[in-house]
Amino acid sequence: MEERYSRNIPAVSEEDQNKLKQSSVLVAGCGGLGGFIVEYLARMGIGAITAVDGDVFCESNLNRQLLSRIDNLGKKKALAVADRVREINPDVRVQAVPEFLTEENAVGLMEGTDIVMDALDNVDSRYILEDAAAEAGLTIVHGAICGWDLQVMLIPPGSGMIHRLYPAGSQAASKTSLAITPAVCAAFQASMAVRYLCGCASDSDRDLFVGSLRDLSFEAVHLRD
Repeated sequence: MEERYSRNIPAVSEEDQNKLKQSSVLVAGCGGLGGFIVEYLARMGIGAITAVDGDVFCESNLNRQLLSRIDNLGKKKALAVADRVREINPDVRVQAVPEFLTEENAVGLMEGTDIVMDALDNVDSRYILEDAAAEAGLTIVHGAICGWDLQVMLIPPGSGMIHRLYPAGSQAASKTSLAITPAVCAAFQASMAVRYLCGCASDSDRDLFVGSLRDLSFEAVHLRD
């Protein structure tokens, strides 16, 4: 086992560490959630990461987005993510896609992927992500934040769960985002992805996990039929 990953052992077995090294993950959205998700997955030793985001850093991102800095305002977020991965773990094969996820490109971007990370910030893009993942037969790790609150869920292909969570016409009541919430939500998402890729995910991962950092309340909500 490489020295880089020696502290992962035995919390992660050597066999599972090798599974991670052979895995490929698509991260849709490289902002508050996506920046932290990529950071965690790269340090865990995921073999390949495709980072998709057509947005650029702006001043309002500075309060919470890991890769947002004064000196890269105006830079494409996907390109910044790729630079970061190369700095911390050059063994990870990283592909930056500085484009927004669309109905035209979504399925193609998922080719060769083992799992999809939902780090998006709007309902329409999440619909596109879920529909494409269903077509590609891929599981999604959904995550969303608002202020102090977060939710995470493992979504199997074809379940339509994102459409159920966000009925047509729904939108966020507020865009408030704190520095601490995306880091915690992304950690839960990354841990779900690692468990899934190692074959350790359980039925409970498919419950909607909701929490609030305001009062440290967390619960699992059973939504399956």
